[in-house]
Amino acid sequence: MKKLVLFGLLAVQPITTTVWAQKKPLDHAVYDSWQSLGQKEISKNGQWIMYSVRPQEGDPTLFIEQTNRSKKFEINRAASGAFTNNDAFAVGLIKPFYKDQKLVQAKKLKKEKLAKDSLFIVNLNTSALEKIPNVTGYKLGKKDDFILAYTTEVQKDTTKKGAKPNDKLKDLVVKNLETNQETKVKNILEYAVSTKGNYVLYTLETNKKDSLAPKGVFVINTKDFSTKPLVDQKGTFKGFAFDENEQWVSFYGNQDDEKALIKYHQLYVADLNNNEVKVVIDEKTAGVPANWYVSGDKNLQFSKNGQSLFLGVAPIPVAKDTVTLSVDQAVVDVWGFRDDFIQPIQLKNLERELKRSYTTILDLNNVNQVVPVNTLEIADAQLLNEGDSRYLLLSSDYGKRIPSQWTASIPRTYYIYDRETKNKTEIITDLVGSVYASPKGNFIVYFDKDKGQWFSYNVANQTTTNLTKNLPVSFTIEDNDVPDTARQYGFAFFNEADNKAYIYDRYDIWAFDLNNNQKPQNVTNGYGRKNKVRFRIPKLHNEFKTLNEQDVVLLSSFNETDKQSGLYQLATLQNAQDPVLVIQEGVKGYPNIQKAENADFYFFTKENAIEPANLYVTQNLTNQAKLTQLNPQQANYNWHTVELVKWKTNKKNNSEGLLYKPENFDPNKKYPMIVYFYEKNNEELHRYEQPAPTPSRLNIPYFTSNGYVVFVPDIAYTDGKPGKSAEEYINSGVKYLIKKYKWINPDKIGIQGQSWGGYQVAHLITRTNMYAAGWAGAPVANMTSAYGGIRWGSGMTRQFQYEKTQSRIGKTLWEDLDLYIENSPLFHFDKVNTPVVIMHNDQDGAVPWYQGIEMYTALRRLDKPVWMLNYNGDDHNLIKRQNRKDIQIRQQQFFDYYLKDAKAPVWMTKGIPATSKGLDWGFELTDDKVE
Repeated sequence: MKKLVLFGLLAVQPITTTVWAQKKPLDHAVYDSWQSLGQKEISKNGQWIMYSVRPQEGDPTLFIEQTNRSKKFEINRAASGAFTNNDAFAVGLIKPFYKDQKLVQAKKLKKEKLAKDSLFIVNLNTSALEKIPNVTGYKLGKKDDFILAYTTEVQKDTTKKGAKPNDKLKDLVVKNLETNQETKVKNILEYAVSTKGNYVLYTLETNKKDSLAPKGVFVINTKDFSTKPLVDQKGTFKGFAFDENEQWVSFYGNQDDEKALIKYHQLYVADLNNNEVKVVIDEKTAGVPANWYVSGDKNLQFSKNGQSLFLGVAPIPVAKDTVTLSVDQAVVDVWGFRDDFIQPIQLKNLERELKRSYTTILDLNNVNQVVPVNTLEIADAQLLNEGDSRYLLLSSDYGKRIPSQWTASIPRTYYIYDRETKNKTEIITDLVGSVYASPKGNFIVYFDKDKGQWFSYNVANQTTTNLTKNLPVSFTIEDNDVPDTARQYGFAFFNEADNKAYIYDRYDIWAFDLNNNQKPQNVTNGYGRKNKVRFRIPKLHNEFKTLNEQDVVLLSSFNETDKQSGLYQLATLQNAQDPVLVIQEGVKGYPNIQKAENADFYFFTKENAIEPANLYVTQNLTNQAKLTQLNPQQANYNWHTVELVKWKTNKKNNSEGLLYKPENFDPNKKYPMIVYFYEKNNEELHRYEQPAPTPSRLNIPYFTSNGYVVFVPDIAYTDGKPGKSAEEYINSGVKYLIKKYKWINPDKIGIQGQSWGGYQVAHLITRTNMYAAGWAGAPVANMTSAYGGIRWGSGMTRQFQYEKTQSRIGKTLWEDLDLYIENSPLFHFDKVNTPVVIMHNDQDGAVPWYQGIEMYTALRRLDKPVWMLNYNGDDHNLIKRQNRKDIQIRQQQFFDYYLKDAKAPVWMTKGIPATSKGLDWGFELTDDKVE
């Protein structure tokens, strides 16, 4: 079928050498101004689109533009905003200048020194723009057209000497955007806007010095802006939740002293029709288990029909010992071998666990008791049919947690809870996989990873069906290369009738009749597998939750052969048919397509290796209007081209990779090459690589712009042989390129990798001398010590990585010690002749930084050229921008020295002593050689 060529795509045209010569190479000063898109949102009627453009460092700009491009608002220093429900207004916050925020942070000034946010309000009909200063936040009713509530900072009382503002207090303004009528309330603590905007609730702090001062909870009726008390008593109130019809509001409150070690909450339920509290639930209420209480930490939720309220209760905690002096108390973590989770995980999740509460139901037609659903052993609950169902889905991993440290997964058992009988029925036992409840709660569809099959449980008749049994395709990852059972390809949607599920195989989409009245049907007719095109159904907007079988269905596509992406359409889901091609291009982006909720307006981003991700809008999918043109300054710089490379490894396995060349490439020159690798990257052929200071990977645009060729090979793995697999794919790809292209200098090839790629750098330099320089970010050097290490970001041990996931050993340390030693570079560093830089930071949350130390100290002991960078307080991938900028310069200087014969910087030749830390960065180039 003929492919469509669209307006707005940047065509790559031959450029003369004269033009190339006028372009300059990228330098490290360009990064801050390089732009990307931030928030992207379309109005429900499709008439307006809101999007932000952000520099890497500096002030963002928010644009609100008509989709027909006739009108456009530009809000400087705003990063995000929102449309009102009727699309008549747009609102958002304007932040202080970035330079001022940075200055306050750098000088550790008090936040009072920083200018406050401003609120902008745009009337999209009249084009009027209003800005309100000193705003701390705002809220809109989800289904309201005109009510806006916002808070401003309480101004310091200048009449009282030494008076300090109470940071907890704010001034509240409730405004009708259509009439401009508003009301103001001073010194509020919390506030909430009801779903339809008819009510705004707020709380006032108890004035301990004035017993007659207003206190408690108040409600503003936004129809006439009248205010009435809802709870007239002292206390702290929080967690407001409204039912959809705005009859009920519920919230937590407590009257305990602020210094109370345990705060006992009450649950309030008020009738908004008469401004009266109808229910107060506390630890004495019937149904609350003995020694349990209303926790106040669980989000309150009404059922959609407003007949039930779901709250949280929990065991009363043990009060902190305030009698014994802290200096007399030991501080110790006790690691027990029967602990469900090891101490680092427990400490990581401590705050969450202290706030854990258990689902309990209050029937608003019977408010004299509550019904606990969860227990300590069965702790999780999911509402079905938005809480209107007779049933709930419960689950538990109790007693199954210990092995997760080496399996990377925790089996869960699932139950159906019947609200009428109050009985639990076990429906799925020890599942490792995923569970999806149909929107109306009639079916539970789940993927069993151990069996590699999809199943369905019929809630009404309590039967389970294997949906994918005996089908001719796999629904699990076909090229799985980790020593674990394969993952699923994914679940798409249920249908509107709540009796069909749509599930993906590698390429196609299947329909499963959950009542077993029809056989499974490949609704894309096998077209995807036949043509190696992957089809997926995009979630077009927030309310896009089910599929109408009679509607035309939009599909995103990805061609595995040429890496093009696009859009197809299915005329119906009622029978199998070939999808019809709408558009297919050499771009990345169509899977992110979104649609206006109430109109046929679509928007999406597209990018390719040359053009950044720009924003497009369209009504018919083919005539696309380009709204943005990011980074026009790129035209002044020498950029790059990229091509897909295919070769066979020395073991005759097919492989692919990406080859980046400078835009001003000259085949008569010799080029140094840097090889970057991490798993597989062939599907990034059309990805735009933004020039940015590196978190420790390779800044491809910088290096290609400055005369390097960059090669990114894919790697497929054999269990137990991660090192050998890297050798097979990386080295064979490099040898293939050297043989094919005489313009690659075989003596000037470097390698760079971060994390798992850093490990492979460390391994490769122990097995070959073909690389002139190596850069290893956060590498594992010794698998025998890393195996029992901790991933401090999550608290987990690293055992699962070796036995089941990325490190791909597939056995315990004691089952095959030789494999761990074979794949540990540490034991082979005596063979290294390649100079190498290690980056490993002392707050690495993934790979313990002592791995970098082991590598550094071993190579140093062996008198090998090695440097190690530890960015104090930074993570696995660099987070702090100043550190990213620093490492970018060092990485460039290192590769320039070894691959371009450039001068060496001081940090490489002489080092930087601790006495010069923070004073001398060692960037100065010298005539000294690294010896």
